[in-house]
This record gives sequence, C-alpha cells and structure tokens, in this order.
Amino acid sequence: MNTEHIEHIGIAVKSLEDSIPFYEKLLGQNCYAVEEVVEQKVKTAFFKVGETKIELLEPTGPDSAIARFIEKRGEGMHHIAFSVKDLEGKLKTAEESGIRLIDKKPRKGAEGLDIAFLHPASTFGVLMELCENRE
Repeated sequence: MNTEHIEHIGIAVKSLEDSIPFYEKLLGQNCYAVEEVVEQKVKTAFFKVGETKIELLEPTGPDSAIARFIEKRGEGMHHIAFSVKDLEGKLKTAEESGIRLIDKKPRKGAEGLDIAFLHPASTFGVLMELCENRE
C-alpha cells in the first residue's frame, strides 16, 4: 500500500485535562495542539515525537466511538495511523485486496487531514487509519 510514515498513534483517554500533564512529563514536551472534531464527537491533543505524533482522544459525548471504546476496553491504544498519498486510491486498492473498510470515502479529521479507517477484523485486530495531508 506504500505508506509514507506512521502519522500518529491514537490513545483513548477519559480526560485530556488529566492525561495531558502525564504525557507532557513523560515525553518532556508540551502538547502543541488541542482540537475538537465535532463530527466525530471527540476532542484531541497532540504531541510530536520525531516524525510521529501521539494523539490523545477524549470523547465529547456518550454515543461517540471513543466513549464506546473506553466503555468496552478501557483507556489505551485506539489506533495506528499511516500517512499516505492518494487516499482514495489506497482505499480502492485495500478493498480490492479484501480488506474491510470502515470508511469507503475519506472524511475530515483532526489537523485538517483527510482520513479513513480500515476495519480491525481485516487487519489482525488493529484499527488502522489512513491519513492524507492535502496541503
């Protein structure tokens, strides 16, 4: 599928207010951005570690995917995201290869990226996100 690099690792948390200070101390750096993605009912916080980012995900409603994830599995790693070029083409190739898609078309994510998820039933239990920066 020719990914460029790991874009970020998503970690589900109950509270950004509680988790940001922990990650700032652990990583030795400040959170550089907090953003709400209304359509996904999530609030995000980002840290940069080399070329990869850590994305903390706090649900903004009880019916959000992150709230359901935390209720079912608890806080922790939610997904791994890969940077790609031609996201629509990558989705088509993935589907043609038998990979089950959660998103058949890209949608807007945090930091202005176009994103789409691959179903963990087709990726050995790991929720994978493909991201494209069109800037």
